Amino acid sequence: MPRPTTKEQLLTAMQSEHTALEKILRPLTPEQMTHQSDVIHWAIKDILAHLFAWEQMCLGWYKVGLLGEVPILPAEGFNWRQIPALNKQIYENYHDQPLEEIMKQFQASYQQMLETVKGISEVDLFKSGRYAWTKENIMATYFISATSSHYNWAKKEIKKCLK
Repeated sequence: MPRPTTKEQLLTAMQSEHTALEKILRPLTPEQMTHQSDVIHWAIKDILAHLFAWEQMCLGWYKVGLLGEVPILPAEGFNWRQIPALNKQIYENYHDQPLEEIMKQFQASYQQMLETVKGISEVDLFKSGRYAWTKENIMATYFISATSSHYNWAKKEIKKCLK
């Protein structure tokens, strides 16, 4: 799927990639969801926790930016070169949570992302430099990375878990 360049394309990409991800998840048993893969060393539920953690970070950046402030990117104590360490911390934060809780958070976070993007104007999403904290980037870049691109990554990782 090409990178979205309009709000409509962004929403379509988010929804279609999330639907495809849910289609993979639907037939899985709790045992399949919680079994740690020998290939990627995560369980499928860990992948889902990873997704909603990044969605929540993105929503946080957006909310801080709306206040005219500059969010700490990607997270407190981390820079972009430290993504592996941040991802490890996310894994450690959520790994012991029950599957049912992870699934609730996964669904709730997606709905929150969807409603947030629906509420942002096309200009605010796609005008370069619209927010001081995004610099020359467009806001949509952050939402694409935290949603449709990330869901596509997750589908591939889940397929590895199921081999």
